Amino acid sequence: MNLFTRPMKLLTAVVLEQTSDTVVKSLLALGVLDFVHINKLDSGQMEKLSFRQSSVSRSALQDMRHRVEALLRQGHIAVPTSDVLNVQNLEKPQLEAFSRTLDDLTANLLSLKEKQKESNQMVMGLEEMQRYIKEDKGEYLDLRVGQVTKGRSEDLKDKIAAFGGLLESVANTDLWISLTLRRDVGQVDPLLEKFGWMESSDVQLQQQAVSMIKEQLRKEHQAAISDREQIEKEVDAMVASQQPQLFAIWANLRLNELSDQIRSYFAYTRNTTLFSGWVPSDQAEVVEQAIIGASDGQCVIEWTEARQVPRREVPVAVSSPKMLAPFQRMVNNYSTPEYGTVNPTIFVMVAYLCMFGLMFADVGQGLVLMLVGLLGKYGYRKNPLKKDGMISRNLTDLLIYLGLSAMIFGALFGSYFGLELLPALWFNYEAVVAGHAGDGSLITDVYGILGLTVKFGIIIIYTGLVLNWINLFRKKSYLQLTLDKNGLLGGILFAIGLYMGFAFVESGYRSFPSDPWITPVITILLVLLLLRGFLAYYLSVKQGGQRHDLGAVTMDAVMEWFVDILEIFTGYLSNTLSFMRVAGLGIAHAALMQSFKELSTLADGFGGVMIFILGNILVIVLEGLSSGIQSLRLNYYEFFSRYFTGKGVAYQPVGLKSAPSEQR
Repeated sequence: MNLFTRPMKLLTAVVLEQTSDTVVKSLLALGVLDFVHINKLDSGQMEKLSFRQSSVSRSALQDMRHRVEALLRQGHIAVPTSDVLNVQNLEKPQLEAFSRTLDDLTANLLSLKEKQKESNQMVMGLEEMQRYIKEDKGEYLDLRVGQVTKGRSEDLKDKIAAFGGLLESVANTDLWISLTLRRDVGQVDPLLEKFGWMESSDVQLQQQAVSMIKEQLRKEHQAAISDREQIEKEVDAMVASQQPQLFAIWANLRLNELSDQIRSYFAYTRNTTLFSGWVPSDQAEVVEQAIIGASDGQCVIEWTEARQVPRREVPVAVSSPKMLAPFQRMVNNYSTPEYGTVNPTIFVMVAYLCMFGLMFADVGQGLVLMLVGLLGKYGYRKNPLKKDGMISRNLTDLLIYLGLSAMIFGALFGSYFGLELLPALWFNYEAVVAGHAGDGSLITDVYGILGLTVKFGIIIIYTGLVLNWINLFRKKSYLQLTLDKNGLLGGILFAIGLYMGFAFVESGYRSFPSDPWITPVITILLVLLLLRGFLAYYLSVKQGGQRHDLGAVTMDAVMEWFVDILEIFTGYLSNTLSFMRVAGLGIAHAALMQSFKELSTLADGFGGVMIFILGNILVIVLEGLSSGIQSLRLNYYEFFSRYFTGKGVAYQPVGLKSAPSEQR
């Protein structure tokens, strides 16, 4: 894992046109080049170039690939991954032949899909009637007993079945029982009239009709389900028989999509091909050798260091272990870090898990979260076609970490499903909240818990400040590093404020410290903060910026100074106190468990056990959700705001592992 974003280099290469296909295959196999459009190169050079259109549009390739994927899903076959792609098999797509193959398979499936549709309708209709009978909702059913005087009863039975209804004979009689849904009566009445339906006057038989047909309804439902399953098996078998060919078509289309994506960044003269893109510095030598080998050495390659290009144009590649993927996604969801700055993933992981553990500290409940995550992960891995549910694939990975965090902090605070099964390794959180912590406890009251989370917040804020100082130093933004509200000046003012605040608390909230150095130091720092505006203007003009009237410069500097003072004295205070919500949720968690334990003691036996179990489930769901959301909020608003600029452009190389839905 890199502590900073990966160093990048810009490649510009020219190869002979006859070797461009081989170069495309090599670059596609490597999959590390993030292409840039050639029109970003020198304009004079661009006048000599013209773009060549692809013979097959990428949209046509994508549409046909989507069609292949839809057919595979009909047969419950997972869509291929990049593992089936081999650049050596890259050939021109035979779209007409592919289309004929897909058309033939679609036509063969059509009759089965129609049967499947009819079967589904029948199953749903029978299930609906069963439900109405079970719930005693006869007003939704149309039940009749009578005779068929015209035509064949079997024909009427088939026609009523088309509506999801039933027509069954009454044993040892010439009577029939018709059961349909009331909403279909407008279509059923003309049908019965056509077959000369004559209603029976036997009242007793009318009353017994429901119980007489209920068993037949169950049998028909089972038969309909069996028919549907059989049709699904036939569909699966038909698609499976074409699986090798479908996979081959998919691979060809996908390879040509990626090839076309690379070619869209190429520019051409009559005999040469020109392209450019960003590569991580540690991959530069590999890419260069691949191009030389693919072009038989007939190429020109030029490398440009990232420092020679505006920082905002350099793509950001963040290298983090796969095990940190949930926290990398948190960073990505917020924004992309600026090139050359600190990789925040490991810091986000530590901060997030510590915050969650302080709010949701329980070994047993943490074990439940971890097991839910593991089971969810296993379920998705076993069934790759399964759509993300309420607990998504990403969330299952995160739940495993959250469960481990809750278990660690639960052991520190001595909580096992809210019970003190083992002594706390740090202090008994619940005992402190309940007000009966022993004299030997490190924390004796809720004020101690509040103080603990405030100190934790101070550590988080200062961590963010230090990361910001590192980023500014690497960017050579020395003015911001020294005189910005999030620079060294802001850090010193925050430290002075903390010193005064802790002294005020230690005095019993009666007086602030009267050290003689405090006032002059604060005054000097505020004056330097005011000078920052003038220095920034001076440096801007020195670098060729526009000159302004001195009065306007002074007004801007003073206004910015007032805003910075407000942000320093109110922002740092509110950011620090915001971490008290960690204590608040932790106290609420302990109080809820104490309440459910007391309620369970009021009910004897099984009732008490059920109250305790349901209480734990409620706490896991509600407190777990609240703790996760608040941990994310504190990371985004209190931690990221100190150092994360989010001005980066994501590094997106084109390769075999590029997501099929990705559009550049």
